[in-house]
Amino acid sequence: MGIRAARAGDARGRGRRLTLAVALLAVVLPGLAAAAECAAERVALKGDWGQAGFNVELAVDPAERNRGLMHRESMPANAGMLFVFDPPRRVSFWMRNTLIPLDMIFLDRAGVVRRVHENAVPLDETPIDGGPGIFAVLEINGGLAREIGIVPGSEMRHPVFGSGAAWPCGN
Repeated sequence: MGIRAARAGDARGRGRRLTLAVALLAVVLPGLAAAAECAAERVALKGDWGQAGFNVELAVDPAERNRGLMHRESMPANAGMLFVFDPPRRVSFWMRNTLIPLDMIFLDRAGVVRRVHENAVPLDETPIDGGPGIFAVLEINGGLAREIGIVPGSEMRHPVFGSGAAWPCGN
């Protein structure tokens, strides 16, 4: 009985690892192709860890930013939402009415990651401070930033960063 239970646990563990590996491939492989393109509905990130890409929805105006990813029960592994704050400022987020855990990646005007907040707790109204000078925030599924390796200093490519980007479009 103990051996059968251990084998079942091993199989479940392998299944979870396989699911995570497939999800990471869905994020990393398109990220390599994204290095050659620059489109409003895609972001690419790079660092010493490699590259990754996400299909994004933009949240530019106050109503879009306030709604964010509220009331969603799931999000594909290769998806996210890019919040833009022009001019850059101190920003703070919370998880009111947000049903899925999220990683929040805070970026400056050049598209350089300044802070990563991992696994924001669904429905928690505790403010998550991004710090001063934040121009954009990328929200992705909770846990992906760590799995991929996204850390402060990583760079994002997207048309919103313009010619002053650390990793500009067209390069």
